[in-house]
Amino acid sequence: MKTRDAIGLALTQIRVQKLKSAFTLLGVTIGVMFLIAVVSIVEGMGKYVEEDFAARLIGSNTFTLRRFSNVGPGGNRGFDARSAQRRPLIRMPDVDAVRAAIPATMKSSIASETFKYASAPGARPRQVQAVATDANYFDIKNFPVTVGRAFTDQEVRAGARVIVIGTEVAEHFFPGLNPEGRQLRVAGVPFTVIGVIEKQGSVFGFSLDRNAIAPYTSPMGRIIRPARDISSLIVQAPAQADLPDGMEAARGALRSLRGLRAGEPDDFGLITQDAAFGFIKQLKGRLVLFGTALPAISLVVGAMVIMNIMLVAVAERTREIGVRKALGAKRADIMSQFLVEAATLSTLGAAIGIGLGIGLAEIIAALTPLPAAVAPWSIAAALVTGAGVGIAAGLYPASRASRLDPITALRQE
Repeated sequence: MKTRDAIGLALTQIRVQKLKSAFTLLGVTIGVMFLIAVVSIVEGMGKYVEEDFAARLIGSNTFTLRRFSNVGPGGNRGFDARSAQRRPLIRMPDVDAVRAAIPATMKSSIASETFKYASAPGARPRQVQAVATDANYFDIKNFPVTVGRAFTDQEVRAGARVIVIGTEVAEHFFPGLNPEGRQLRVAGVPFTVIGVIEKQGSVFGFSLDRNAIAPYTSPMGRIIRPARDISSLIVQAPAQADLPDGMEAARGALRSLRGLRAGEPDDFGLITQDAAFGFIKQLKGRLVLFGTALPAISLVVGAMVIMNIMLVAVAERTREIGVRKALGAKRADIMSQFLVEAATLSTLGAAIGIGLGIGLAEIIAALTPLPAAVAPWSIAAALVTGAGVGIAAGLYPASRASRLDPITALRQE
């Protein structure tokens, strides 16, 4: 029997025995559905982190100078808290040394941030993300100001009490009003609003529109960093390929400034996007590992169901097998017929599961902050897995059918 004819026979069996076929497909369908949904969520999260989260929350093509270099869950491995606390704070001489060493094509911005309560007349106090920085911050973070303006280098040098806020802050404290020129108090200190940033949305449910950004030389610097140190210096290169040179220049300048000898470890951290999101990659791997456990169980159950259904089919079609053998069909012909039928059933179940999995991923993306992106390779893998499950499940029934004695089979009623 040709493969095409075997597939046609399998589809005919599905139409004739709808209930039995539905149970046959169920295990594979459920397994593939969850497999596609998990992979879509994980792929979407990875794409979101690389293309959106990194660019909007950290900045494209950047590295960051901080006191510590350990970042994210799992970043504390090998972290010696006692020795780390002896690290010097980041201060202006460190910033000046880095800025003097990096290429002139690179931009840099001081940035210190924390959550503080803000207040305004007629509105309830609310936490905002207070940021103390300089004028380059808006370019590096790609924060266009749509109402009013950003503060200037002159205002930074003067320590002016001006502030640029996010849309969420503007809507809460100044509903229906133009915030420009109005007063916003952060930790009790008054600032004059001069601009509102374009709406940024959220990242994994964390709003990027709660910012309240003021010059680091203003009282905002003391509010956030009472010791007058600096939380971080963000350096942006024109392209990703330029980052290693900039980092080496910054490292050399800081080591020289701090008198570190060859062989001594750095007493500061230079963090890239890859380092900052290393924990996201670990999380993706774990999600795939744990997320495929349930589909794997479903596929095993589906394989067992297919095998049992095919055994029943062999018993029901014993006389047919006898007729075919009597007419000259070989063992390989009988075996291939049942294997193709099992693979067709399983592949059809996988195809249905792919559609349901894509739908489930879209529903999760719509109802939660988790994004979804269907990976083309996952669809191909699901179809191959479906066919593989069917072939594996059909091996024993097909072998049993091929070994039937034609005379005994023809006597079967």
